[in-house]
Amino acid sequence: MSVRRVSVDHLLEQPLSRGLVAIPIVLIVAITVVDLQVPNDVHLGPLLVIAPALTASVAGTRQTALVGVLTVAAQVLIAMLHGGLTTPNHLSQITALTVLSALVVLLRHIRERRDRALSLARSVAETAQLVLLRPPPRRVGPLRVAWMYLTAEDETQIGGDLFAVARAADSATRVLIGDVRGKGLGAIAEASLVLGAFREGAHRYATLPELVAAVDDSVHRNLQDVADTQHDFGEHFVTALLLDIPDHDSQAEMINCGHPPLLLVRDHQVTALPARHPVPPLGMCELPVPTRPTDPITVKAGDLLVLYTDGVVEARSPTGAFYPLAERVASFLPTTSPDALLRQIHQDLLSHMGDGPADDVAVLVIERTPSRHLHRPHLAAHALDGHSRHHADESPREPAD
Repeated sequence: MSVRRVSVDHLLEQPLSRGLVAIPIVLIVAITVVDLQVPNDVHLGPLLVIAPALTASVAGTRQTALVGVLTVAAQVLIAMLHGGLTTPNHLSQITALTVLSALVVLLRHIRERRDRALSLARSVAETAQLVLLRPPPRRVGPLRVAWMYLTAEDETQIGGDLFAVARAADSATRVLIGDVRGKGLGAIAEASLVLGAFREGAHRYATLPELVAAVDDSVHRNLQDVADTQHDFGEHFVTALLLDIPDHDSQAEMINCGHPPLLLVRDHQVTALPARHPVPPLGMCELPVPTRPTDPITVKAGDLLVLYTDGVVEARSPTGAFYPLAERVASFLPTTSPDALLRQIHQDLLSHMGDGPADDVAVLVIERTPSRHLHRPHLAAHALDGHSRHHADESPREPAD
């Protein structure tokens, strides 16, 4: 089923604009009536230019043009009843008002075209996110997934943070979260390179070290071709954390390539799991890494995994304090689902920053459900608004037996 996205701003503007257009018309009538009542040596006609100028700020080109015509007609009426159209003063007022109204209409038309171009660019950006980022399905095997994505660039829908969830060939789920050095539009190509390599290799390679080696090799070979070296002369690399979570075994594997540690939520306790065998970030090593040892982690039914990028823990409050993610997650417990936890993180993070993020932000919350409640993966429709996206499964939680 296709879902057509309608801009919230557009919907809000329609009734508001229609109501505000009445204000310039009331001004035209009021100025005309008052001008006709005052002595002939008092001229209020020049104030009529306020009407088209005000209309241009609240309505479209057609409405502005209509109000401009009414404005000139009102000035003509004033001239006819106050000395005639041929007086130099009235002729100059009518001419000046006509020219000013035409300029206002022209500027409104130019702004309208620019707004349409910006709306198209936003639509393309949203489509690019769905193609490149491909938000994870709500359920993958025994896992329930919720996600959040915020961009530092106001007019973009995607940035340098990335995540993906894919099925492996041996009844397991592979999870990736990463962060391209840098942010904004310049990092999108690098993020798409990592995502493409991960999705291609997730079902092809039998082990997690083989998958990481393949992704690293692809990034190393192609990063310089897609990186924005013209504007960013620094070193280009991608931090990443990859998981391999079997469907019927609680023993999962993790490889951390210079990424912030994931959080394990179990029995109302939050534990950070730093890498015991850290691996350099993707694309950083000139020579192939001989071995990539995995870190075993236990993921039981009911456990929550919180994966995030450094934009979360490096988010500063107005006083300069970093966001204490682990402490805040602990304060939110007990939670009933990854969806509820994600919503609390989202609201609390925005409250902590007090403004938009200075860096891209991505969060994945994954819950392992009992194996007997397996669900086939399915994609949900996602509504993307502005530069903040957030998805949470609103379906009721299955009761545990």
